[in-house]
Amino acid sequence: MTIAELIQEFEAEARTTRRVLERVPTDKLTWAPHTKSMTLGRLAMHVASAPAAISTWPLGDQYEFKGDKTPLPASTDEIVAAHDKGVETVKSNLEKIGDAGLGASWSGVAGGKTMMTMPKAGLLRALLMNHTYHHRGQLSVYLRLLEVPVPPIYGPSADENPFR
Repeated sequence: MTIAELIQEFEAEARTTRRVLERVPTDKLTWAPHTKSMTLGRLAMHVASAPAAISTWPLGDQYEFKGDKTPLPASTDEIVAAHDKGVETVKSNLEKIGDAGLGASWSGVAGGKTMMTMPKAGLLRALLMNHTYHHRGQLSVYLRLLEVPVPPIYGPSADENPFR
């Protein structure tokens, strides 16, 4: 994997993510499917903002987790704007890391204790990319439960299927 390939994949996935985020209804931001679940607004903002935050972690060789919570958004427009701004941040940070930085070791620390150590390439794949896909999938389920039409993600959705 090269940084150019990672940026190309990220840009393609970001277009899909934006389509999902655009469907989040502002009037349902406080809704949650279960008491242990994030609200729709917090989950959507997490999907929108986490990639930019995560992309800063491998700029150094260690990151101190502080347990920061995702801010609560006031509107769908705010969520989409956070996503769009974040896409540019991610691309800039990936270019700073560069191909040479992908093999360098990185550690995540919490409370002075090392929680994980991995190559920066692994961090980017697992937490920047796969973590986003995971939460975007959760978000699509939230939309389905709210009867909001789900856009195509990796092919037609039940709501937008040209083969019907």
